[in-house]
Amino acid sequence: MHKFSLIIAALLLTLTVASQNTIRIELKSIPGYWVGDNSMYIAGSFNNWNPQSDNYKFIRNDNKTYVELKLEPGIYQFKITRGSWAKVECTKEGASIDNRVLKVEGNATVELAIAGWQDKFPPKKTTSSASKNVRIIETFFFIPQLNRNRRVWIYLPENYTSSKTKYPVLYMNDGQNIFEDSSSFSGEWGVDDFLDTTRTKNCIVVAIDNGGDKRMNEYNPYDNTRFGKGEGDAYVDFIVKTIRPYIHKNYRVLKCRKKTIIAGSSMGGLISMYAVLKYPKVFGGAGVFSPAFWVSPEIYNYIQAKGKKVKSKIYFYAGKEEGESMVPDMLKAFEQMAKVSKSKMTTVIRDDGKHNEATWRKEFPLFYNWIR
Repeated sequence: MHKFSLIIAALLLTLTVASQNTIRIELKSIPGYWVGDNSMYIAGSFNNWNPQSDNYKFIRNDNKTYVELKLEPGIYQFKITRGSWAKVECTKEGASIDNRVLKVEGNATVELAIAGWQDKFPPKKTTSSASKNVRIIETFFFIPQLNRNRRVWIYLPENYTSSKTKYPVLYMNDGQNIFEDSSSFSGEWGVDDFLDTTRTKNCIVVAIDNGGDKRMNEYNPYDNTRFGKGEGDAYVDFIVKTIRPYIHKNYRVLKCRKKTIIAGSSMGGLISMYAVLKYPKVFGGAGVFSPAFWVSPEIYNYIQAKGKKVKSKIYFYAGKEEGESMVPDMLKAFEQMAKVSKSKMTTVIRDDGKHNEATWRKEFPLFYNWIR
């Protein structure tokens, strides 16, 4: 029986590898000269937009600069960097460019030209895009569960200081992208802009920055051979056992489960789903936007094991232009939850939905009005 299991496992691995395609990205034109310490990388939806991953580093060989990717069929978005988002490709005038799109249907070679690098142009003088109702709680908020620090933002409703009202709380992941355009490499959600103008009952929003190169670990509850040790369990504990008590102590909030919500996109959507499963008595709602369930398929087993205890409102969103597996993966989680949970849930699928902040910005008001 054991031998048979090994044969099946080997067969499955072979089928998985066979379904992957070799995509060779060649840079035909690069501004400036190739310098030894001037390494270049490809960052995209296939590696969670990590701007400096050694597995996605260009190499120089036979007068060619290239990187080879192993990808399953689907649609991916990406950009080229020199190790950080401050050194991302741009136009020859220094303006930002849209994400490049790669459609994988089989083995292929793609030739690209880099017009310019963002750090070669003087930084533009910009003013903050955040509302006056947004402030930073702490630049180096200590995470005892992970022994590291993090910036934490908060949005307070317009009449917060002049009233005695207590408000619901929405905890959001990827805090860099929630209120402030200058801190996001690909645009902001504009949550503050919406809340400043909506007539719907307002709330307090707590946005926690992601950990940069630790994001794939902090937002993943499970160890992963590709991305490393999963720290999602400790990160969720940080929200519940450290951030939440701090907010309860220092701000006027409604502390009940129904008024406590968590939301995020991509890996942030994955960890939001995990949070509502692990702490069903804490979170009464979740916004699961474009969840990266492909990174951690173990989440489906967790749904089956813990979903019965969850009685919350859950908003599932996915776009058809986010890759072949995004919509099916999201629907699988929804269907599994529907079998075991009495939660009130909805699924939203957009034909033109992309994997970016501009899309999630458009979707946020619909989520907020539904979950409130």
